[in-house]
Amino acid sequence: MIFGSNKANQPPKENGAAPSAAPSAATGQNMIFDVSTQDFEQRVMMASMQKPIIVDFWAPWCGPCKQLGPALEKVVSEQGGAVLMAKVNLDENQDLAAALRIQSIPTVYAFFQGQPVDGFQGAIPESHIREFVGKLVTLAKSAQPDAIDIPEALKSAAQALADEDLGTAQALYAQILQQDGANVEAYTGMVRTFIAAGQIEQAQAIIENAPEEIASKPAFAQARSALELAKSGPASPLDDLTRKLEANPKDHETRIELARGLFASGQKMAGVEELLEAIRIDREWNEQAARKELLKFFEALGHADPITVEGRRKLSSILFS
Repeated sequence: MIFGSNKANQPPKENGAAPSAAPSAATGQNMIFDVSTQDFEQRVMMASMQKPIIVDFWAPWCGPCKQLGPALEKVVSEQGGAVLMAKVNLDENQDLAAALRIQSIPTVYAFFQGQPVDGFQGAIPESHIREFVGKLVTLAKSAQPDAIDIPEALKSAAQALADEDLGTAQALYAQILQQDGANVEAYTGMVRTFIAAGQIEQAQAIIENAPEEIASKPAFAQARSALELAKSGPASPLDDLTRKLEANPKDHETRIELARGLFASGQKMAGVEELLEAIRIDREWNEQAARKELLKFFEALGHADPITVEGRRKLSSILFS
């Protein structure tokens, strides 16, 4: 690693005056972003499993930081997303600075695959910045797996997910994302594998940190709906709801709650069938609440999912019989 050994003194703030403006964040494609102690693990360490992330440790009062930051942002932006850049304001994240033993600023670390791989201290010329970033791009390319047929890999991953072979599905989606980090089907597929595994917190983290170009796609909205349904488990155990419904088949509120619980627990077709039954009994109950809930299920599953296709066929048969 190329960390420098000179330790610059940190000048004190003057009379509590407001600090100068921080280096600007060019977030057009979420290539450059601010991080804190709270999200450093998720947005840097875990995210670096996919591509290199440069971390710029700076402070508003630091003159050299104001020179280095914009130059570093410029070079990173030119890479088109091959490398990302996170910025840490040390005035606001002193615990993180202590944990990483940051002793002078500006300090720049590069992380890849969860490990620090390079770094430097102090303001350096743009030519040296380009060399630094170029090495990271080369490192990332050398670590990429052999090119895969993405359409075929997506089909295989979707089938593995449908077969509840979650390990295979997740591995395939990860390979696709290594080759194409903006692939929305692979990104949302990864969300769905975590949901299917009951790892709701991990799915939530992926949703919250989605790049802008993925978050704006309809498939992402479907994955987010699937997560919300998975989080909205029933207030009562499924067995209790089933017994309550057996005692009163026209208890639509209980039937809808049971449907949600079944869907959240992975019994998706069973949940759909409960809502279809509610529609058969009284389609107008509570302003067509069962039909509206069923449409949420379809959105969460995706319009091409076999359960959605079969559910829509049965819904049409009920509505137009």
